[in-house]
Amino acid sequence: MDDGDNALERADSSVANRDEAIPVFRIPSRADLLEPSSSSDVEQKARKRDKLKGGMDKIKDTIETQYVGPVRQGLGDRMFANMLSYVVPSDALGDDDDDEDEVAGSKRKDRRSRKYVDRPNFSLPMMTTNFRRFNARIGIVFVLENRIIHLFTWKQPSATLSFLAVWSLLSLSPHLLPIIPLIGLLFFIMIPSFVARHPISKNDPRLEPTYTGPAVAPASRVKPAPDLSKDFMHNMRDLQNSMEDFSRMHDAANEYVTPYTNFSDEKTSSTVFLILFIVSCTAFISQFIPWRFIALAAGWGATLMGHPSIRPILLSSRNLSQVRTTLDDLSVMLKTWIDADIVLDEPPERRQVEIFELQKHHVYSDTWESWLFSPTPYDPLSPLRIAGARAKGTQFFEDVQPPSGWGWKDKKWMLDLASREWVEQRMVTGVEIETEGERWVYDLPEDVVDSLATTPTKSKKSKDKFVPKSGWEEGNGLGERGKWRRRRWVRVVERNIAERASAKPS
Repeated sequence: MDDGDNALERADSSVANRDEAIPVFRIPSRADLLEPSSSSDVEQKARKRDKLKGGMDKIKDTIETQYVGPVRQGLGDRMFANMLSYVVPSDALGDDDDDEDEVAGSKRKDRRSRKYVDRPNFSLPMMTTNFRRFNARIGIVFVLENRIIHLFTWKQPSATLSFLAVWSLLSLSPHLLPIIPLIGLLFFIMIPSFVARHPISKNDPRLEPTYTGPAVAPASRVKPAPDLSKDFMHNMRDLQNSMEDFSRMHDAANEYVTPYTNFSDEKTSSTVFLILFIVSCTAFISQFIPWRFIALAAGWGATLMGHPSIRPILLSSRNLSQVRTTLDDLSVMLKTWIDADIVLDEPPERRQVEIFELQKHHVYSDTWESWLFSPTPYDPLSPLRIAGARAKGTQFFEDVQPPSGWGWKDKKWMLDLASREWVEQRMVTGVEIETEGERWVYDLPEDVVDSLATTPTKSKKSKDKFVPKSGWEEGNGLGERGKWRRRRWVRVVERNIAERASAKPS
């Protein structure tokens, strides 16, 4: 999931496919499907042909990568290549995500996989060719979009009323919805194709229209627009406008929708989350909601708003100003309700931090000297002591700082009186615990520590040999101690408000 997580590292970063390239699926032709595959001679010839084709493809890819265009480049390709060269930077044409194994030559590329799927890298000539082919064939989408616009703007009232009749039927009888694609296939593909093969003569009134007999015209096909033709330029115009429409819708959604859903204002986003959760729960009791009449009213209302006599009224400056005023009033009411009823002011997060006061024993003077304030107890069997490393920490109590992003809540440090608990929590061995007084935890003598290190488990009899003194636990009863002693201090910290605000998504 690392590659997939890198694509969304920040909420305000641009969205792009940073994984492997989108595949280009190659649909086999009818001749490829009918080609026999059981003969060994045919398979051997196919392998040789694929090998030769792979070599030629490699040479072609090298030429197309190193030079401006392919070997055979038409006028349209050159024109689009020149257009894209002003848009695409030169350093973006290289591929930085090549497979290291292929670059090192340790892994051969399987050219036979090109028969099914190929993932070519970015190439300006290939981009030019694909854009030209795409633009020549995208006209059917724009025709459909234009007809939908005419339908909802009442260009042909009979067509719009027919749509409303069909919509009413589907809203009241939703079980008829699967029939729609079948009817569309019959009336918009099959019947026009049949009429194209059996045309009616419109210029000769002596002939009666008939659809019997053999076909007299070739089958119809959707042909791409020729390069640099009028239809080709119309497709470019519509594609240009569609890209602008998408950009505007993206920016509008980022401006009007994103602030309510990205928790930049936690109260507002929490309210939206609460509303969506209630609506989602309502979907489980959908049998009590009149969805059919809601769909019927929504379809009729949306269609009637596009009528030529109603649209100017709705889009008049007076009505727009009233709608804007109403929305502002509703926004103020919603904001007032959110501020009054939605409470998200949680108290700052609090934690307890610890520090260990270490003291070292001087044998000749029989005194204890304050040594360090360390984050670890520096017990006899700790990794630092075993490795012979020195304890780490600060020399004075005042130099102990809170963790980054946190501040002191208590005014002073408090001595932890439960010395036995923190010793048992850390499974510290080789020490004796003072349960009264200043709660020091002393090292045992070195010979006792060495015996504990070499003997993982002690029997009950060995424990019975040591008789603890009053007020002591795990002592040897002889008053002998090691070189170090420590005790635990605790203090409460809370997270800084500025740190919490910076952790919110922008």
